[in-house]
Amino acid sequence: MLPRLTARQWVGYAGFALVFILTAAVAVWRGDILRSGLDPQVPFQTYQPPAKPDYAQADAWALLDARTPAAGPAHVFFVHSTTYNGGKEWNGAIDDARALAGLRGAVLPNYAGPLALAGDVSAPLYRQASLYTRLTLREDAREARAFAYQDISAAFDAWLKRHPDGPIILAGVEQGAELADRLLHERIAPDPALRPRLAAAYLMEHLAPTSRFTTIPLCSSREQAGCVVTWRSLEENNESEARRALRRALTWDDRGALVTFDGVTSACVNPVTGSVDAPRSEMRESRGATNATNLEWGVRPALQRRIVAAECKDGILWRSRLSSESFRPIGAWAEQRKIPPYNPFYADIEADALARLSAWSAKNPA
Repeated sequence: MLPRLTARQWVGYAGFALVFILTAAVAVWRGDILRSGLDPQVPFQTYQPPAKPDYAQADAWALLDARTPAAGPAHVFFVHSTTYNGGKEWNGAIDDARALAGLRGAVLPNYAGPLALAGDVSAPLYRQASLYTRLTLREDAREARAFAYQDISAAFDAWLKRHPDGPIILAGVEQGAELADRLLHERIAPDPALRPRLAAAYLMEHLAPTSRFTTIPLCSSREQAGCVVTWRSLEENNESEARRALRRALTWDDRGALVTFDGVTSACVNPVTGSVDAPRSEMRESRGATNATNLEWGVRPALQRRIVAAECKDGILWRSRLSSESFRPIGAWAEQRKIPPYNPFYADIEADALARLSAWSAKNPA
């Protein structure tokens, strides 16, 4: 006969079971719990956004005509990725300290850095949509993402006044690429004075329908100027993340709203080959990956060459696994849902930009 449990033992076993159930629940629903903590919990229609930036002031820019000694003649307009997590705000203020630290420490050196040799680089601060808006397809989240475009458009106007002529490079990464995509199609493509100035557009870590790139085409060779290099990269065999990314992918419609395009082929140009017609590259072709985090602007990072194989397939740029400790995921849950604080294609982007600029200069010798 089994011994009868005492009241204390019953309480102990019940407590153990409760702890086990709670631990299991947190493990299963941890992402949902953390994501809900970033939800502003107010409708975007009644939300009061942070103060509007004044792009006539230097403090509204993360970089303003930043130039290295060996830089070329291009004017680079760079739109940064998501660095504000969320919480009570749908859109982050431009002076949010934590967001600025991520921008200056990781995003600019890794993703604007490859364009420094092409010319002077400007990167506006803007009321970016929070990380939460990129983890849901809610209408509120889409409106917050679309709201950020008004700042980028205003910054672009101010920037153009500073640069009335000469070649331009438009670049953006993740959320920044989404906004640069709209800028490219609404402001540059239809403008007969502006479009010929475009040396290249780089829409990094971005998904957009292939059909979108007609007036300004996807690049088909390194000797081509005035075209687009765009990709969304994932480590090979990460099919679940690819399905999630494609399911959440949004693009701009004619009214300036973000709409889904799941099931439609996404554009992909391998940044190593620089050609939509050459989707695959071998490790030996990789010019250099790097982790440039916390480097000062203008300092060229050490490059690890020939370590990345990549292939555009089904709208995703699949890349080989990076074994170096420099390329390991770091940070808490939210940080691991932003773009990584390293760039597998740093030197490839750098070389591509210089080639596009050379092609543009050959067409515009004056």
